[in-house]
Amino acid sequence: MMREVAKGVRVHESEFIESNAVVVQGEAGVLLVDAGITDREMSAIADDLRVLGGPVVAGFSTHPHWDHLLWHTTLGEAPRYGTARCAAEIEAFLSNVNWRDLVAEDLPPEIEVPLDLLGQIGGLPAGAARIPWDGPEVRIIEHRAHAAGHAALLVEERGVLIAGDMLSDVLIPMLDLNGAGDPIEEYLAGLRLLEGVAGDVDVVIPGHGSVGGAVQVRERIEQDRAYLLALRAGEEPSDPRIGASAKPGWEWVTDVHEGQAQRLAELAGRDGAAG
Repeated sequence: MMREVAKGVRVHESEFIESNAVVVQGEAGVLLVDAGITDREMSAIADDLRVLGGPVVAGFSTHPHWDHLLWHTTLGEAPRYGTARCAAEIEAFLSNVNWRDLVAEDLPPEIEVPLDLLGQIGGLPAGAARIPWDGPEVRIIEHRAHAAGHAALLVEERGVLIAGDMLSDVLIPMLDLNGAGDPIEEYLAGLRLLEGVAGDVDVVIPGHGSVGGAVQVRERIEQDRAYLLALRAGEEPSDPRIGASAKPGWEWVTDVHEGQAQRLAELAGRDGAAG
């Protein structure tokens, strides 16, 4: 069931790692952001939208990870968008003949995910500032913090920040360790962009985890920044999302942290040897 978190903005939380699908009401229908995870859940979203009288007129994927690129036939055939880089990244992913096996590795066997329409998005022109649709202006804030082509969305007149896979109360910053740049600096740069609009935000919706208010958006920016600075300094972060204080069921986030720390140490050693 979707719940309204701001005027004309609703969220559906998945049973799969608290993934959030977001619906923004427009004049003739809705914008659906990161449509969902399971077959049953996306069908339920479609049912809810029929009750609300708002067909899907546009879709958007915040970044090129499979769990943000799903779609279901019951949601219709509206145009689906992502940033130009996001579209290029998912095109490359789908060119791998084993991509379905790669997705399956991340899924428990009881989760049924419709994959036939995964990643069928059109890339917006490079540098596009708004989503083209008949509804409230939705500003695109593109960065490379979590993945190439990642975008947060600011629904300005509703005071809502759709953060993609950032600003979560359960997930630490998950770095793009396969890019060419400095993953920590790229994430810090993304946080600075979000901090620049925080004064206009009353509601923040992360890709995974709990919806927050104006206070939480600033708290989460600071918490994520503190984690990254500790990681860069080679120190153990004091972060409630990892270790003994992790939310029950989310203990695996500590493994993610340890893996990131190890990989960064390896990269630093490689760069030092090269210098």
